[in-house]
Amino acid sequence: MSNEPENVVDVRTLVPAQRHAKIFQLVDELAAGSAFTLVNDHDPKPLYYQLEAEYPKQFSWTYLERGPEVWRVEIG
Repeated sequence: MSNEPENVVDVRTLVPAQRHAKIFQLVDELAAGSAFTLVNDHDPKPLYYQLEAEYPKQFSWTYLERGPEVWRVEIG
């Protein structure tokens, strides 16, 4: 897989109601073999379960940083 992806999406500036919609839009547009880094203010683990329900076994999820103030996850 790639090193640090150039696509960094910081959802901390979005209101919580908009975050998952934005992330799902990015996942829908993601080309095979590419990735983006999600930056969030809390552990996005519930998002992992939503993605797994929508895209079973079709994405990668790698924690790059695990808080306590910032979480960074590479989603591919």
